[in-house]
Parts: sequence; C-alpha cells; structure tokens
Amino acid sequence: MPTRSIVIFDLGGVLIDWNPRHLFRKMFGDDVAGMEHFLAHVCTDSWNLQQDAGRTFAEAVAVAKAEHPDHAAYIDAYWHRWIETLNGPIDPTVAILEELYARRVPLYALTNWSAETIGLAKPLFPFLDRFAGIVVSGVERIAKPDPRIFRILLERYQIAPEAAVYIDDNRHNVEAAALLGLYAIHFSGAPALRTELERLGLLPAAALHQM
Repeated sequence: MPTRSIVIFDLGGVLIDWNPRHLFRKMFGDDVAGMEHFLAHVCTDSWNLQQDAGRTFAEAVAVAKAEHPDHAAYIDAYWHRWIETLNGPIDPTVAILEELYARRVPLYALTNWSAETIGLAKPLFPFLDRFAGIVVSGVERIAKPDPRIFRILLERYQIAPEAAVYIDDNRHNVEAAALLGLYAIHFSGAPALRTELERLGLLPAAALHQM
C-alpha cells in the first residue's frame, strides 16, 4: 500500500452538521411530510448544488419562486435564514482532525459550498484554521464529483494523489476521488474513520493510544 501522509476532508456531513432540515423543522413544525415534499420538489439537492457550483442565491430564489410561488416564504427563508441550516460541528470528527493536526499531518479541505455562504460559516468553526488550504466549489464554479475540482486542489497545493487520503460522506465524490488515485474513504462516522486512519498509520493504534 502506498504511504499516505496528507488528509483531505469534506466539510458538510463530515466536520460540520449542515442540513436544511435544521431550519425547516422550525418552519414546518409537525408537518414533516410537508417539509420533506418541499425539500424533494422545491428546494431540492440538485437546486442547492447549483449554488455550490457558482449560481447566486438571488438567481436561485428567483427561479424557485417563479416555479413554486405558493412556497415563496420557505424559498426566501432558505437564503435569508441560511445560517440556521447549520447545527454546529460534528465533534467526534473534529477531535480526529485535531489529533491529525497535533501529529503535524498536512490537512486540506475540498467542499461543495456556496461562495456566498462559506464566509458566514467560517467564523463559527475555528477548526477551519487547521487547514493549509481550502478549495470551495462555489468560488471555483465547479462542484464535486466533477474531477476538475479535485485537480484544482491537487495542483494548487502540489499534492500527489498517491500521498493523499480523501474523506467524504457522499459516495459519488468518494468514487471520483478514487479514480484520480486518492485513497478515498466513505465517511460513515468517526469510529470507522478513526479505525481506517489507524490502519493507514496516520493515527496511533487504539492500544498505543491507551498507553
């Protein structure tokens, strides 16, 4: 197995608990079915991904309201109350990040995130300063799993794919990273991630950790 010495993290779903349901549970209350219908048919994952790929929220909101005028208040809230889609850090994974940082493992982030909202998130998560570099899809106007955004990260920070581990909760992104030669881990929780990083020698084995 090649030596892996660099770790690249996805942000949302791995280190940061982002989910529009954190906001819309407040707005829909007990109407869970209504909330899920809204997220499945109005402000969908694919609609949001276009912001991650560089579309402005002003344009996105206008398009959605034109198609779904009866949901205008909820569509506006997705943008104007976006900060409420964040529910804090995913602490067990942040603890792993801090351990890697303490061990002087070079750390980078590659995230699908709107250029307009990444600045709102950064002050809330001081651990983002641990990264030597962060590539944001909305800034680059290319979103994962497009291999071009992985290449932007690798070329900008002179990272050899065979030296890097990539962690993401989206299987399509993991598959794209693996095709480029990164050791790609599909994130399913901090315990499994820790085990994998121990196996790769990036974190001490549990037995050593307890000594």
